[in-house]
Amino acid sequence: MTAKRSPQTGNNLDPWYHHYAERAAGLRASEVRALFAVASRPEVVSLAGGMPFVAALPPDLVINAMDRVMRQQGPVALQYGSGQGVPVLREQILEVMGLEGIRAHADDVVVTTGSQHALELVSKLFLDPGDVVLSEGPSYVTAMVIFKSYQAEVEHVPMDEHGLIPEALRQHIQRLKAAGKTIKFLYTIPNFHNPAGVTLSWARRLEILEIARADDILVLEDNPYGLLYFDQPAPDAMRSLEEDGVVYLGTFSKTLAPGFRVGWALAPHAIREKLVLANEAAVLSPSSFSQLVISEYLATSDWKGQINTFRGVYRERKNALLDALEEYLPGLTWTNPNGGFYVWVTLPEGLDSKAMLPRAVKELVAYTPGTAFFADGDGRRNMRLSFCYPTPDHIRVGIRRLASVLRDELDLLETFAGTGSLNPLRAEGRFNSPPPDIS
Repeated sequence: MTAKRSPQTGNNLDPWYHHYAERAAGLRASEVRALFAVASRPEVVSLAGGMPFVAALPPDLVINAMDRVMRQQGPVALQYGSGQGVPVLREQILEVMGLEGIRAHADDVVVTTGSQHALELVSKLFLDPGDVVLSEGPSYVTAMVIFKSYQAEVEHVPMDEHGLIPEALRQHIQRLKAAGKTIKFLYTIPNFHNPAGVTLSWARRLEILEIARADDILVLEDNPYGLLYFDQPAPDAMRSLEEDGVVYLGTFSKTLAPGFRVGWALAPHAIREKLVLANEAAVLSPSSFSQLVISEYLATSDWKGQINTFRGVYRERKNALLDALEEYLPGLTWTNPNGGFYVWVTLPEGLDSKAMLPRAVKELVAYTPGTAFFADGDGRRNMRLSFCYPTPDHIRVGIRRLASVLRDELDLLETFAGTGSLNPLRAEGRFNSPPPDIS
C-alpha cells in the first residue's frame, strides 16, 4: 500500500521542501546565470557573461580532430574511461602548464568536467559546515555558490590593483583563528582576475605562499585566463613555487572552447588520490570523446598560435571597451586588465548597479552587478563588464546605451536629493571619483 504524503510537509510550491538536506539551502541561481536568458536576445548588447568568442576558432581544426578520433579511436572514444583521465591528455596538459612555469608529473593531474567541476570536488573533499574559505573580495560568483552549497562561510580579503593584499590576509587569518574558526583553504584567481581584471604581483605571490605555509592553509589556485595575456605574460603560477600546498585548476574552456567541458586539477599526491575517487563517485569518468578530441587537437594543430589569435581578439575588444568608457562615461573609474575577459567599474556615490540592471536591460544593454561577486551583498557601486564576446562595434553601442541609463539614474538622484547638480556625467571633464573600488 502506498503511503500518502501529508500536505503539511511542504509548502505551496514544493511538496518536498522539508525533505531536502540542509546543504540544499545553499544552492542559489547566480546572478550571472540568471542574466543569460535576457542577454542572449539578439537585440541586447551583453557585457554580462564571460563567454569566449569561439567563432575565432577555425571550425576545421575541431572537425578534423573529431574525424580522426572517430576513424582511428572510435570504440575507445565512445566508451567509459579512467576516473583520472586519458593518460596522453594528462601528459599534454603538462606542456600547457609548463608555459606558466609549472613542472609536474602526469600522475598528479586529474581531468574533470571543466575546472568548475574540479572546484566542486575540492570543496566536497575539504569543507564541513561552518568551515571558512578565504577568497578575494570580489570573487568568482559560482565559486561562492559551490562553497555555500557545502555550508561554508566565505571570508573576503581586500584587493587592490596588484591583487590580494598580503597584510589584509594576515589580519583576516588572525581574527578568524582568534574566533575559533576553521580555515580550510584560500581560493584565489591570480591572473586577470574574475571579476576585477587585476593580476597578483610576483612579490605578493611569494608573500601569500609564505603566509599560507606558516598558517597551514591550502591554496586553491584557479587559472582559467592565464595564457590570454595582451602585452606580457602574467608571473609564473603559484604552483610553480609550491608543490605540496597548492592545488592548481586549469581548463580548456577559455583557450579552446567551453563546449568540450574539459578541465583539470594538479594536486599533491594524497589529495590527487581522493580527487580521483571523488571524480569517479560524481561522474564515473570524464568524457573520453572530449578528451581524445582535445588531445588530437593539441597533437596536430598550432594550438599556441590559436591562443595568440584569441589574445589579439580580446585585446582589440578590451581597447574598444576602454575607449568607449573614456568617451561616454568619463565620470567613472575602472580597471585596465592586461589579459582575460573583464573590466571592473566603480560607479558614483548613490548608484546601485543591481537596482539599475532592469532599466539597463530595458535599454538593451546587460552587465553583471557587483553584488554577484560578494558573499555579503557588497559591491552595489560596482559592475563587471565583459568584453570577450561582443564585437568592438557592439561594445561601443552597449556603452553608449549604458551611459544613457547612468545619466538618467543620476538625474533622478539629483531631483530627489534637491542639492544641486549631482550628475558628473553631465559635467565637463572627469568626475573626481576614487580609483576603481576592488576592496
